[in-house]
Amino acid sequence: MAVFRSSKSKSEAAPAIHSLLGKEVTLTGEIHTGAHSLRIEGVVDGIIHSTGEVSIAPNGLVKGTIFAKHLVVTGRAEGTMKITDCLEIHGTGFVEGDVEVGSLVVDEGGTLQGVCIRKDQTRNLDANTGSGVNGAAKGGVLPLSKPGDKDLKKLESKY
Repeated sequence: MAVFRSSKSKSEAAPAIHSLLGKEVTLTGEIHTGAHSLRIEGVVDGIIHSTGEVSIAPNGLVKGTIFAKHLVVTGRAEGTMKITDCLEIHGTGFVEGDVEVGSLVVDEGGTLQGVCIRKDQTRNLDANTGSGVNGAAKGGVLPLSKPGDKDLKKLESKY
């Protein structure tokens, strides 16, 4: 299911992986990749800065902050993510935290838990509640709404 997807229908080829953090590697600190892509199969505890694509493999874990153009999660990401283009959460992916995106794609089985704000909607936040009028989603259970008097009268008039 696509949420916050722009009208772009061109599919672009996945970029080549320029940097790889292997399965048994744990990195604590900061990573700067520039426009080069980064694939994480191990653990990162810190900050990632990228103007390219960052992908988190099925067994990969990132705890911290991710600044990237494009983020693909098939593993786990926890923390703050500021993604200028698209965040993709695949079926095995789990994202928890505060997320700001240009667009968002969550495949069946993927999980987004936390607060998600569309990048161009951040200025529409309600100062009292912190929620957005359009383009903001908060994880959790939605309350059931009760029909108002007008709704009840409409229902009664139909029968």
